[in-house]
Amino acid sequence: MRGAILYAPGDVRVETRDDPKIEKPADAVIRVVAACVCGSDLWPYRGIEAVAGPTPMGHEYVGIVEEVGADVSQIQPGQFVVGSFFASDNTCDICKAGYQSSCVHREYAGAGGAQADLLRVPLADGTLVATAERPDEDLIPSLLAASDVLGTGWFGAVAADVQPGKTVAVVGDGAVGLLAVLAAKQLGAERIIAMSRHADRQQLALDYGATDIVTERGDDGVTRIKDLTGGLGAHSVIEAVGTQESMMQAIRSTRPGGHVGYVGVAHGIQLPGEELFYSHVHLHGGPAPVRRFLPELVDLITNRTIDPGKVFDLTLPLGQAADGYRAMDERRAIKALLRP
Repeated sequence: MRGAILYAPGDVRVETRDDPKIEKPADAVIRVVAACVCGSDLWPYRGIEAVAGPTPMGHEYVGIVEEVGADVSQIQPGQFVVGSFFASDNTCDICKAGYQSSCVHREYAGAGGAQADLLRVPLADGTLVATAERPDEDLIPSLLAASDVLGTGWFGAVAADVQPGKTVAVVGDGAVGLLAVLAAKQLGAERIIAMSRHADRQQLALDYGATDIVTERGDDGVTRIKDLTGGLGAHSVIEAVGTQESMMQAIRSTRPGGHVGYVGVAHGIQLPGEELFYSHVHLHGGPAPVRRFLPELVDLITNRTIDPGKVFDLTLPLGQAADGYRAMDERRAIKALLRP
């Protein structure tokens, strides 16, 4: 099969690799119908995270089940499935509490690289969600979004305790931030402030339910949020970047007693203890338990209630994966979809 490999910062190649096989009785092998480049893939691509030799890339996927292990009973060959980036058994106490991304048996589902023709998915029964039937072609981008960026944006909104009638601010205008806007709208927020300096992303945020756009960043962004909220700050703030500046901007944009949901992969973040102590701000986040939300999200998508697939503004064949990385790195694309 073909698969995308990151060799070094800026060096992505699509090469022929061995087909994955069933290694454990709980595994499934799927034929990937669509995959994509994630914002978190850009950290090693830019050299911010170390690249430990040739690394298979990709952890967002939808596909058709080709083969299952002897212990798999809920997932069958021929089904169209949506997965999440962490494999989970969905039966342990942590999974039952809704935190499948911290499953006691979790495995990284993208270890084999989902930007490929085929993918081995561990713990298939607990990880994969099958659609009732083969979805229409136009729904595939949205179902692919559910496997990570929609589920992550949704968790950001839940972690930020988004409530009907309240004010939400979203820090970050990548795919996760934009879909956090969509999630906040679905969860009933009355006012949604999207922080963005890019016209195309601002328009998509408005399409997804944003009521206000703030272009300022850092302390200036905090001041603008306070100006829009009577000096108090937002009830809920979703942090979808993962830098020191974005985290502090989120915390300082939140009113006392409010909630920050942080889902940007953290890089070099240090929290000032005394400021946090006196802020009365709740912090909750981490790797999104996408599996918790997948059944609901798949229903919303197949019923055409939401259209998260609009975050994909570039579609390429798998063989041009490197072009997708470059386009996202240079901010010429919000999110690149890859079709094997």
